[in-house]
Amino acid sequence: MEPIYLDHNATTPIDPEVAEAMSPFLTEHFGNPSSSHWYGVQTKKAVENARRQVASLLGCHTDEIIFTSGGTESNNYAIRGIAETYGHKGNHIITSQVEHPAVINVCKYLEQKGFQVTYLSVDKYGMVDVSEVEKAIRPDTILITIMHANNEVGTIQPIDEISKIARKLGVLFHTDAAQSVGKIPTNVDDLDVDLLSVAGHKLYAPKGVGALYIRRGVKLQSFILGADHEAGRRAGTENVLEIVGLGKACEIAARDLEKNQQHSLFLRDRLWEGLKKEITEIKLNGHPEQRLPNTLSIAFPSIDANTLLDELTEVAASPGAACHTDVAEPSAVLVAMKVPLENALATVRFSTGKLNDEGQIDKAVQYIADAVSRLLPESDEETPIVLTDKDIKLTRYTHGLGCACKLRPQNLEQILSSFPAISNPNVLVGTNTADDAAVYRINENLALVQTVDFFTPIVDDPYHFGAISAANSLSDIYAMGGQPLFALNIVGFPEKRLPLDVLKKILQGAADKAKEAGIDIIGGHTVEDSEPKFGLAVTGSIDPNKILTNSNAKPGDAIILTKPIGLGIITTAIKRGMADNETESAAIQLMSQLNREAAEAMVGFNVHACTDVTGFGLMGHLKEITLASKVNAKIFSAQVPIIDQARDFASAGIVPGGTKSNLDYVNPYVKWDDTIPEIEKLLLCDAQTSGGLIIVLPPDEKEALIKVLLDRGISEATVIGEISDQGTGIISVYP
Repeated sequence: MEPIYLDHNATTPIDPEVAEAMSPFLTEHFGNPSSSHWYGVQTKKAVENARRQVASLLGCHTDEIIFTSGGTESNNYAIRGIAETYGHKGNHIITSQVEHPAVINVCKYLEQKGFQVTYLSVDKYGMVDVSEVEKAIRPDTILITIMHANNEVGTIQPIDEISKIARKLGVLFHTDAAQSVGKIPTNVDDLDVDLLSVAGHKLYAPKGVGALYIRRGVKLQSFILGADHEAGRRAGTENVLEIVGLGKACEIAARDLEKNQQHSLFLRDRLWEGLKKEITEIKLNGHPEQRLPNTLSIAFPSIDANTLLDELTEVAASPGAACHTDVAEPSAVLVAMKVPLENALATVRFSTGKLNDEGQIDKAVQYIADAVSRLLPESDEETPIVLTDKDIKLTRYTHGLGCACKLRPQNLEQILSSFPAISNPNVLVGTNTADDAAVYRINENLALVQTVDFFTPIVDDPYHFGAISAANSLSDIYAMGGQPLFALNIVGFPEKRLPLDVLKKILQGAADKAKEAGIDIIGGHTVEDSEPKFGLAVTGSIDPNKILTNSNAKPGDAIILTKPIGLGIITTAIKRGMADNETESAAIQLMSQLNREAAEAMVGFNVHACTDVTGFGLMGHLKEITLASKVNAKIFSAQVPIIDQARDFASAGIVPGGTKSNLDYVNPYVKWDDTIPEIEKLLLCDAQTSGGLIIVLPPDEKEALIKVLLDRGISEATVIGEISDQGTGIISVYP
């Protein structure tokens, strides 16, 4: 069953009337609007008809409308166009702290070009103070850009009041109306703005088309250079199909504006009142009255918004704004409104639309209330869990993924550095190094090596999750050169969300992997948690004289990697439903593979340093080696084995937040060759789960070790670089 769609501020479905209007231009009318023959005339007429439809909705002249690829381009053209055209008159721009990134990031770009930008604060409702706008205007102010209505909380700004001040002082005024056009009146004369941005997919038109209103007399430098399309203001053959769709959507919006406004308002308030009855602690974000009729931003105290939405499969909504769904940080809009951090992280945005009905809203209320009751930590409600094996997709029960959801490495380092150094002489490896396991000497011939690791699901199947978690935990023992002896389970389990049979399968997967390693899991600790977490505390034995650490790499040493990278990206694709069965199965097999064979292959070789590749990625763990060993290294990206599909997914923007954090973390220590693309950097920093080993050994032994690894079935083991010289931990990356 498809979920109830309450995310119309993210995008709207294409109206059936819009699709019907577009259809002939998909199948029949294909001419270039710039052509003078019959085929071109038909599409030219369609474009100009759409222009009239948009102009009619906004109450302006047709020559004041140009078509763009969407709201982002419209905002870019408006702001950068004014800056480039009127920059000789001044270099000051005024905006607000709650603008969409398509405005904020343009302003930040212009700051780098020498412009000065004032970012106005807002009140607790997200409203700009008109008097503060007036105070901010300077003799060199050339533009004010304030959004009409906020995409996250729906607050409608006093645009008409601001425009009076701008007009009086001779300052141009732009408003981003992406969220308001089609929902509330947006007559440009009533608003008295000079420029106004429209996004088609917010008002039941297709994605990839928008418009910019430019008042007569306002001059803009061409944003895209080429031929004289759009009266010389935006070069490029017009996207006729989608322009027709935008025009029709604007016609419908003008025709049905009041009806749709009342319908959305009624459903929004019904949702709010229903939820207040069921969940007494919820709080409204945004202005209680001066707000879009369809927008409802709610904080659910004590509940993480992403966790709630993972649980709430029956309703489609967003945590804050759609472009923030992969970021476990408070929305910049809510921060600007001074919403308490707990509430900001607990905020979900619901936005109704004209295709919703009362029945959907009433069902949504119950679905949301049931999900909240299961997640509240103090809840004792025993909601019956009725799930079959087909229903259980573990990645749905977490918003983090595996090792990719670790603390940011720079934050963890800062905390650990504040603790005093360990002086116990029997602690052979402790917090003084970046090794993932600790070693404690029992006597001159025996030491214990111990590690602990746990994380959230990276695959949907419970059994495979348990097996991968166990393999990941055991890897730290192998990387130190030790032999595992036994393990303890570490379990966080949402028994209000999942049946206990799921836990049984997780434990069985871990037990079978431990058996493969030749050890037993002999106990552990389990707590109730809002999301599933699993791992092992593993104890092993090691010869104190044969410990492999991060700190003994030497100049000239070869660097070998035993498994391909890209698993963090692959598992993110699995969670998003983007990976096919073959890709998922291959990733599961790779992550379930013990590093025992690689560890045993090292025996007899003069290995100087070794570590496994997990949450901090290849570059993060290699940095641990170079820093601890006081050496520099160089690697060749073309020699690093990378899962083929990972590159495709990364190119599509499917990259976990942990991977991006890793890149930020290692950048001060890495010299990237100018030809290394950003995608390659992300792949080399990708947060792994149960990845391979980095083995550092003398160059004259590398070929022999590679042969042994290949003989043991480790088919993608390869030399990826070398330790170049003594140094400060710098890693140079070449193509």
